[in-house]
Amino acid sequence: MASCAVEGGCATDYIAISISIISIILLLSRSIFPFLVHKVPRINGSGFWIPLIQVFGSFNLLLSIVMSVNFLKFKKRHWWQSCYVWAVWFEGPLGFGLLLSCRITQAYQLYYIFVKRRLPLIRSYIFLPLILLPWIAGAAFIHVRKPLNTRCHMGTHWIIPVVCLHIFYITSLVGFTGAIQHIEFRFDELKDLWQGILVSSSSIGAWVVAYILNEIHDDISWLQVISRFFLLTTASILVLVFFSISSSQPLLSQISLRKREPLQFETMGQALGIPDSGLLMQRDPAPVIDPNEPLDKLLLNKRFRQSFMDFADSCLAGESVHFYNEVHERGKIPIDDTIRRIYMTRHIIEKYIVAGAAMEVNISHRTRQEILTTVDLAHPDLFNKAINELLQLMKMNLGKDYWTSMFFIKFKEEANMRSSDHDLEQMAGWNFSPRLSSVHGADDPFHQEHPVKDTGCNNHGSDTRSQEL
Repeated sequence: MASCAVEGGCATDYIAISISIISIILLLSRSIFPFLVHKVPRINGSGFWIPLIQVFGSFNLLLSIVMSVNFLKFKKRHWWQSCYVWAVWFEGPLGFGLLLSCRITQAYQLYYIFVKRRLPLIRSYIFLPLILLPWIAGAAFIHVRKPLNTRCHMGTHWIIPVVCLHIFYITSLVGFTGAIQHIEFRFDELKDLWQGILVSSSSIGAWVVAYILNEIHDDISWLQVISRFFLLTTASILVLVFFSISSSQPLLSQISLRKREPLQFETMGQALGIPDSGLLMQRDPAPVIDPNEPLDKLLLNKRFRQSFMDFADSCLAGESVHFYNEVHERGKIPIDDTIRRIYMTRHIIEKYIVAGAAMEVNISHRTRQEILTTVDLAHPDLFNKAINELLQLMKMNLGKDYWTSMFFIKFKEEANMRSSDHDLEQMAGWNFSPRLSSVHGADDPFHQEHPVKDTGCNNHGSDTRSQEL
C-alpha cells in the first residue's frame, strides 16, 4: 500500500482510470450521437464550438488528474511531464476553468437574448477568453512562484485561494442563472441549468474535499489512495453530468441534443406550436392563382408557397423562399408572446442572416447589420427590409421562370384535382377526416418522386448570390 500510494499503480487507481475512460466515451457518444444517428446538421457559431470546447476541457481535466496525482507508475523525465503543465495549466485554465467558463458563456447568452431582447454585445469567442483570464493569471502566478513539491502537492496556504477561485466561478454561474429564472423558456433551458448547477455543485463539493485531503495529508498512505480515487471518480461524474444534464446548446435550431425522446419536430415553427406550421391539409380549398398578381401576394398562399419553394430548391436558390416562409410563420405568433417570437427570431438569424450561415440569404450589408444589432428581437417589423429585398430578387429571377416550369404545371393539376374532389364530396355529403402530410414528401409512404426532365430552372442559385444590393 505504501509503495503504490507514492508511486501509483494501486488497484483502485486502475479502477478510477477505467471509470474516467468510460465517462469520456459516454461524453463523446452523447455529443456526436445526434449528428450520426438523427442526421442533425452542424450549425455555425457558438452553438457548435462551445460544446466542442467543453468536451476538450473535460478530457483535459481528467487527463491532468491522472498525470499529476500519481495514478500510474512512470518517471518524470521530460518537461511535458512536469507538475506545472498538468496540475496547474491543464487542470486549471484548460480543464475545470474552461468547463465553467463555457457554462457561464451560455447563461450569458440566454440572459442577453431573453432578458435584454438583443444579441449579446460581446461575441462568445471574445467573452469566453475574457472570463477565463483569472484562471490564466492564477496559473501563471503559481507557475512563477513554484509552490508544488515533487508529488505535485501544494501547501495549505495555497489551497484556500485555489478553492476560492473555484467557488467564485460557481457563484457567477448561479448569478447568471438566477437573472433569467423569471423567463418562461419553451425547452427547459432554465430547468436544465439549475439541475446542472445542483448536481455539479454536489460533485464539486466531494471533489474539493478529496482534493484537500490529497493535498494536505500526503503522509498518510491509505488516505492518499482513497482520496485520489474519489478525486478522479467525482471528476468523471462531473464532466459527464455537466454536459448531459445542463443545456449544452440552448438555442440549437433542432431544439435539443438530448435524444432521450425521438425528434418530433421538423421545423422550429412546429416546435414552438405555431398554428398550421409545416402542415398541408388535404381538404384545403384549391387556390385560384393569377400569374399577373404580385409575387408577395401569391406567396401568402401556403400551397403556392410550397410549390414555389420546391422550384427554387431545384434551382439551388431556395434560401430566399425558405427565409420568407419562416418569417411568415413568425408573423403568426402573437406580438405579446415575446418569448416565442425571440426563439423564432434567433433561429432565423442563425440559419439565414449571420455570415456563413447554412442558408445565408443575399441581402445588403446595411440590412444585415440592422438585424444583427437590433435592440428588440421580438419586434414585428424586424425582417421587413430583408423580405422586400429578397422579393425583388425572386421577381427578377425565379418568378419569371416558375410559370413555365413543370412545378407550376403540377401545381395546377393538383389544384384542379382538389377542386373536383371537393365538389364531389359536397354532392355526396361525405365527411372525410383530414389527412395530415408532412412538409417533406420523403417521409410520406404514399409520396412518390417522378423524374422531371425540365424544371424550367436557369441557374438562379449562382445568379442570386452574385448580385450586389
